[in-house]
Amino acid sequence: MRIPSTVRTAALAAAVSLAGSALVFTGSEAQSTSSSSYGGQGGKSTWVGSWSAGITRPEAAGFSATGLTDQSARYVVRPSVGGDKVRIRFTNIYGDRPVQIGGATVAKANAATPAMSDLDPASKRTLTFGGKTTATMNKGAELLSDPVNLRVPDLATLVISVYYPTATGPTSWHAQTFQENYFGPGNLTNETAGTAYTTTRPCCWTFLSGVDVQTSDADGAVVVLGDSIAEGVGSTANANNRWPDQLAERLAADHRRGTAGVLNVGLSGSRLNRDGTEPILGSPGFEQLGLNALARLNEDVLAQTRPETVITHLGINDLWMNGASADQIIAQLQQVNAQLKERGIRSLGATITPYEGFTTPGGWTAEKETNRQAVNSWLRNSHTFDGVIDFDRVLRDPAAPSKLNAAYDSGDHIHPNDAGYQAMANSIPLQLVR
Repeated sequence: MRIPSTVRTAALAAAVSLAGSALVFTGSEAQSTSSSSYGGQGGKSTWVGSWSAGITRPEAAGFSATGLTDQSARYVVRPSVGGDKVRIRFTNIYGDRPVQIGGATVAKANAATPAMSDLDPASKRTLTFGGKTTATMNKGAELLSDPVNLRVPDLATLVISVYYPTATGPTSWHAQTFQENYFGPGNLTNETAGTAYTTTRPCCWTFLSGVDVQTSDADGAVVVLGDSIAEGVGSTANANNRWPDQLAERLAADHRRGTAGVLNVGLSGSRLNRDGTEPILGSPGFEQLGLNALARLNEDVLAQTRPETVITHLGINDLWMNGASADQIIAQLQQVNAQLKERGIRSLGATITPYEGFTTPGGWTAEKETNRQAVNSWLRNSHTFDGVIDFDRVLRDPAAPSKLNAAYDSGDHIHPNDAGYQAMANSIPLQLVR
């Protein structure tokens, strides 16, 4: 289903979940975390989540509803932390039938060619599932590949190729990837060049949910629970300039301690109080905006491999889409925080970024700005979270604090550009996330 451009742009804008900033405070729980909790438990090799995507239901019509039949998909991803072995996670959680996998491979991208669909043949590995090269994902279930021996450096691009021999039906997918992925007829999983993949889509990780690595350098991951700001709306496509990617780059470049994985489960339009299908300024919503944040916790956050820290930056969509009050937003943030802490996960909050000038009618009002400021004041002063990252302070225009700084504005006055995402990543104290 093609989302009407006006509503689609608004919905994408709504996801201003993680917007950069400075540390406001660090709670005692976060401060007490020692560096000894990292580095693969004293040098022991362990599995760590290195890449992930938030997964949603398909739309009622279109590519995601139809699915794939006798087709291969070639997915391009960039894991955050490297390791000596990898395993791939697939999901059919929103499917209406079992999904057959007729073959799958994983390889490093071929850095010698400009085509992102080309893979390095020397690195190509066949994925197996219980020792077999084919598998069935049950309806509503997930599938984990066997580990494969593949040395993957930090921030190395991987190419994952999957053949779907029979009709998959509706897909479980991530719609807004800001990364091209490739589709073609028949079993193309062993093709070195990507030329046989005849369809290029600027979207769509279908059935793919994660990449884990086995490493002795890190045993924890940072999960980013956000919306379109985390997804990277306004950033350069195919460039991995989302702020969680740039945070991963900072972590990889800092060799003082083990590198944490960074798992970005941001979804455009994600809200704390509403599901994606619920109305947006009186217009219908969309499945690809996902469930409400609390409903996403079990699948998108708690099911990750070794989640140590979660950064939650949500609320702006509740403001502009539905006119939520500060109290309504705060209540849900408190509940997210409580559930994370109950499971021993370090919980960080982030302030809601400015968006005056966002052109969707009714998207910004003085009343909504008052509520935004009230939520941010609570975040800065309540000491509910283990730490708060003040992305509002980083991105706002000093002369007009209800607006994005022009140097960081992608042009729609709600999403940052590449420089804004870099500023967000740079503002996060690394000791808070490792």
